Formats: sequence, structure tokens, C-alpha cells
Amino acid sequence: MKALKHLNKYFFKYRYRLIVGILITIIAKIFTLFTPRLVGDSINIISDHFNGKIGAEAFKADLLVNVLYLIGAAIVAGIFTFLMRQTIINVSRYIEYDLKNEIYQHYQILSLNFYKSNRTGDLMNRISEDVGKVRMYVGPAIMYTMNTITLFVVAFIYMINTAPTLTLYTLLPLPILSFSIYKLSKMINKRSTIVQQSLSTLSTYTQETFSGVSVIKSYGIEPRTNTEFDNLSSENRQKQINLTKVQALFFPLMILLIGLSNLIVIYIGGMQYMNGEIENIGTIAEFIIYVNMLTWPVATVGWVTSLVQQAEASQQRINEFLGQEPEIQNKVQQLTPIKGDIEFKNVSFIYPDTNIKALKDVSFKINSGETLAILGKTGSGKSTILDLIGRLYDIDNGSILVDDTVISNLNLYNLRQSIGYVPQDAFLFSDTIRNNIKFGKEDATDDEVIEAAKNARVHKNIIGFNKGYDTVLGERGITLSGGQKQRVSIARAIVKKPDILLFDDCLSAVDTETEEKILKNLVKLTKDKTTIIVSHRVSSAKNADKIIVLDDGKVIQTGTHQSLIDIDGYYKELYTKQLSEKEML
Repeated sequence: MKALKHLNKYFFKYRYRLIVGILITIIAKIFTLFTPRLVGDSINIISDHFNGKIGAEAFKADLLVNVLYLIGAAIVAGIFTFLMRQTIINVSRYIEYDLKNEIYQHYQILSLNFYKSNRTGDLMNRISEDVGKVRMYVGPAIMYTMNTITLFVVAFIYMINTAPTLTLYTLLPLPILSFSIYKLSKMINKRSTIVQQSLSTLSTYTQETFSGVSVIKSYGIEPRTNTEFDNLSSENRQKQINLTKVQALFFPLMILLIGLSNLIVIYIGGMQYMNGEIENIGTIAEFIIYVNMLTWPVATVGWVTSLVQQAEASQQRINEFLGQEPEIQNKVQQLTPIKGDIEFKNVSFIYPDTNIKALKDVSFKINSGETLAILGKTGSGKSTILDLIGRLYDIDNGSILVDDTVISNLNLYNLRQSIGYVPQDAFLFSDTIRNNIKFGKEDATDDEVIEAAKNARVHKNIIGFNKGYDTVLGERGITLSGGQKQRVSIARAIVKKPDILLFDDCLSAVDTETEEKILKNLVKLTKDKTTIIVSHRVSSAKNADKIIVLDDGKVIQTGTHQSLIDIDGYYKELYTKQLSEKEML
């Protein structure tokens, strides 16, 4: 139960609602327990009438009063039962809402390395399935526990005062029922876990198949994937059947033990009535109703125990993530305007998840309003520099200065809000094109959105769609081509009008003519902004104020376009190669 202590703050937050819910539960059960007593009294009235102990008029009057009391008690019990569920179950929904928000907000502050170390499916499962199991503890488990305790205590007092010996015989099968349900619930829980794992495997395979359907069709391997899916489906079917076999025992077992208790009441009660130990025949009917009322709450003891076990396991999984501190800490609360001067001083960096040394003693400086181009082979460390400027990672050695201040001494969120970043792999959300562009600036006007799209040379493509800017994109922007996704991503960055613009090889999927037009627009837009362009093309770098060339994490060349083509080296070789390819086209 240690893991569930995390929920105590929520119980305290909603303590008044819970207290009211518990009081309502007690009242509801007390009124519910009027029914057996009134039914027993009614049978006694009928018995007395037929035995000549009371007259016809008194019989009718007494029976009518009992029936009215019975209806009234049932109505009041029904109202309070409704209020009980509304109060306690609503609290569980409030706690579920708060816990999901707590997890989501914690996910937001965790560092990028956390997401590289954990699977997306696992993150989603903890915020959905695990929270759902915890909700069952804070809602139904608490409600049924209070329900059972109240009903059992009040009913036991009524029963023991009426017929002590019959009470003991009547309650004898109930512990057996509770234990049996507990064991059965554990078996169901175990097999349910196996089924969930099987479903997860099946869902993962299906999702990957649908995502890679073009590859499957290209290689003509549909028969093979059909066979693999059929095998997975067959395994899942068998596991579902195994679960159903156990679940099928639940209600028959309960009915069996209810029937056994009723037989005990009828037999023992009948014998006691004939021996004069029980005065009224109505007592037997009263006890039969008590047995049927108590059976389900007692049966829930095992079920509730299973819920608590599942909730504890789920909360423990949740606590594992909630207990993780973000590697990147925001040490400064004060907001400082960002001008855009950036300097790397002997920076070295090793990726913590792979131990790959991405940068080795890298140094350069770029002043506010200047443009820096970074070129190099794949894996040379170009994108890493942009990640470090956005402080997605902290460096191992050296220092990074922004406006002559060590980057870790700047307000983290202020720094990132001052940056417009276009990643190499453009990520678009399943939303309208307009909202994808406005993602960079939530309050951007339609004119600003259109202007940004024009500068990114994607406006004509957008208005060519039936719904224009209101076109809803598919998952990860699948509706658009690679080049269109990159240009929408560029529009998203420039509409923000940030102080620092970072472009990570974001023109790789567009043709050279469109690239030239976009770069010309960017020259106008970035004249007073610090701009860093990562590229494999010399055409993207030639107009930069400064160019650096990386190889294996080291700076091997620095200069302007003209100075670098005047000397032998990687840049000149790349320029000559790409120039000859352009002439051939």
C-alpha cells in the first residue's frame, strides 16, 4: 500500500466530498435494511390474521402501513444510493483528472533523453490504463468497501438481536464465498494481464502494418503478413477463451453459495420455528432477504482486494516516472530579453543514452543578426549543435554563452520561446494547416499565417487544397509531401518572429529552384535575427556570414563561402561536386 500513499493529497483535497459520500452511504444502507424487517413483519401480520389473532380491519390497516413504509424506505434508499454513487464516483473522476494532469505536466518537464529511453506506448499506457486502474481504487473500491462494512455491521446487529443461532449458521458460507471470489479474482487478474499483453502485441503489429503498408505492397508480402496476423489472432483468441473460462465460474459460484445460505436459513430456521426457538415465521423470510443482500457485498471483498492490488501495481508504475527528476533544470526564474549572441567555447558532448561522442572541443561565435551555416557529413554533429543551443541537453565540457551569459544561467523557457526551430524531420500534428502554422504563435492572425506561408513558398500548395488552410492533415502530416511538410514547418518557425532561428537541413526535400526562392525570402526575414542553417548543400550556406565545416564532431574548416572555395578542403570538394551535378541537370 506504500505506492498508494501518493494519492493521500487528493483524498485530503476532496475530503469533504468523501465524508459526505460516506455519510450518504451509511444512510442509504440503513434505509435498505428496513426492507427485510418490514417484509418479516408483513408475513407475521398475515400469519396472525390466518391464525385468528387479529381481525380483518386491523389486518388490512397494519399490512397497508407496512407496504407504505416498504415503498417509502425503498424510495429513500434508492435516492441515497444514487447520491452515494454521484458523490464517491465523481470524486474518483476528479482524482483521475488531477492525476492525469499531474503525469502529463511531469512528462512535459522531463528531458529529451527520457523520451529516448522509454517507449511511447509505455508512456501512454501509464497515463491511461494505469490511471484507470487507480481510479477503480479511489472510486468503486472505496464505495463498495464502505457499502460492505455498513451493510454488514447494521445487518449483523439486526440479525443477532433477532435470532443469534440462526445468524451464525446463516453467515457460515459467506467467508467461503469471499475467499473463493478472492482466489478467482486473482486468477482473472493474471489471465487478464496475459490478454492485455497479447492485445498490445496484436495492436502493435497492426499499427506497424498499416503504417508500412506501402512497403508491404511494394515487396508483395501481403500473404506473409496475413499469416503472421492470423497466428497472432489465434494466440489472442485462445488467451481470451482461457480468461472467459475462469470468468464463467464467477456468478455460478456466487449463486451456489447464495442458494446454500438460503437452504441453511430455511432448514435451520424451520427447525427452530417448530421447536419454538423462533416465535415468528416472518423471521425466516427476513433472514432470507438478509442473506441475499449480504452475499454481493461480501463477494466484493475479494473483488475489492483484487482492485487494490491492481491499483497499487499501477500506482507504483506511475510513481516510477513521477519520481524522475528532469535532467535539464530551470535554475533561473527571472526573464531576460534574448538578443542572440551565441558562442561555443571548447564544447564537448557525449550522448548519455548511446555514449557516442558527438562534439569534440568545438568553438565558434556568431553575433546577433548574423547567419551561420554548418556543413558536414552525416553524423558529424551538426544537429547536436542546434540541440545544445535549445538546451535539450547539457554539455559535458566547455561552455555555451548566449548574450555573454552561460546558457544554464538563463531562464529555460524564456530561452526556448526566443528560438524558432525547424527540425530535419518535420513533425506536423493531426490538425488544420492553419493551426499547424499557428503552433509557433498561437495568437497569429490569418494575415500573418498567410505571409509566413508565402515566405516559405507553400501558400500556393495550400490554397490548391479544397479546404485551403482549413485542410485537416493526417497523422504526422501524411497528407502532405515531404517538401510541403518541411515548408509548413518553416512557416511555423518564421510566423513566431523569434530572435534566434535554427534550420536543421529543412530544405532537403525541396527542389533547388524552390530552395533558392525560400532562401531569398529568409535573407529578408532574418536580417536582424541570429540564424543557424544546417545543410548538406552549399547553395544553402553560400550567403551565410560565417560557415563552419564539421567532421567527426570537430570543426575542420571556418570561413566565408569565398574564402573556403579558395582553399582545398571538404567545402571546396563539396562545392565542385554539387556545381557539376547542377550543370549536368
